[in-house]
Amino acid sequence: MNVDVPCSSVVCAPQSRRRLGFLDRYLTLWIFLAMILGVGLGHFLPGTTSFIGRFQSGTTNIPIALGLILMMYPPLAKVQYERLGEVFGNRKVLGLSLLQNWVIGPILMFLLAVTFLRGYPEYMTGLILIGLARCIAMVIVWNELAKGDSDYAAGLVAFNSVFQVLFYSVYSWLFITVLPPLIGLRGSVVEVSIGQIAASVFIYLGIPFLAGMLTRFVLLRAKGRDWYATRFIPLISPLTLAALLFTIVVMFSLKGNLIVQLPFDVVRIAIPLLIYFVIMFLVSFWMGRKVGADYSKTTTLAFTAASNNFELAIAVAVAVFGVNSGVAFAAVIGPLVEVPVMIGLVNVAFWFQRRYFAAELGRVAAPFQELGIK
Repeated sequence: MNVDVPCSSVVCAPQSRRRLGFLDRYLTLWIFLAMILGVGLGHFLPGTTSFIGRFQSGTTNIPIALGLILMMYPPLAKVQYERLGEVFGNRKVLGLSLLQNWVIGPILMFLLAVTFLRGYPEYMTGLILIGLARCIAMVIVWNELAKGDSDYAAGLVAFNSVFQVLFYSVYSWLFITVLPPLIGLRGSVVEVSIGQIAASVFIYLGIPFLAGMLTRFVLLRAKGRDWYATRFIPLISPLTLAALLFTIVVMFSLKGNLIVQLPFDVVRIAIPLLIYFVIMFLVSFWMGRKVGADYSKTTTLAFTAASNNFELAIAVAVAVFGVNSGVAFAAVIGPLVEVPVMIGLVNVAFWFQRRYFAAELGRVAAPFQELGIK
């Protein structure tokens, strides 16, 4: 996503806030309009479904597959894999991030999905997939807006990227196939093998992950860091939004008639998502303070834990369960809810900064006050 280059604390006034670009600021609106366009095409132009169906290979819809892979590539090309060592250096904060992202987050989403959607097994599965997909893209945007630690965010994103490639399929199999029967949902759960999920993760995360990592290392060596950050990244960043919107239009056009009949299902899926994002942010922020992290690292931890990689959740849902499944429908609702909630939580983070990190704010503002800058 397009984000203004972070300013140095020496150059920028302490009160300055980074702003989203025009496209990113209205991301929820674009997603909503893409959904409406897709539903309209599917409902009023029935031939759209048969046309898209021509581009099918087995159970894979080729346009959707290409859209999902392109959607994942830019954020994975932005990840600063070379900073992983810095993340490993602070074991306390790394351990806290691991706890938040790979224990608390998945379990919380699982419990919310079971509580609110146990009567809708496909929606429940879609929500679980969202909870397991830890954020590796949009968290950079939220972190920048809230004045988090950019370097640390990059390190955590790199770590989560590697961790997802290695363990997302195992987690999905555990939370979707193994755990539900243990709490009496044997007749409701949609069973899926670990092999199916692993194959989907390799295609939709592994391929863009390898492409992004190779792109970064090759171009950094050939062109340098400044060129890569100021020329190449802005060039490929719009691909994520374009591919996401394209994928949503195609997916919703394939089930336009069905969606017209299910307006309240969007609300049914959105409620547990809203609860999840807010709880994860507040709990993670509190945990960050308890371990003694400063505001920038606490904020980074909170947004990393609260955000989700909805691109991966959509990809796996489509690949494993099909584009017309309720699982894919639930996964698509993810970004529609996450974007406005996270923008709201940026303001909550600033309130927490004034409330709980006043002394830290004072130290930052002191040099400017000496210069007569308020």
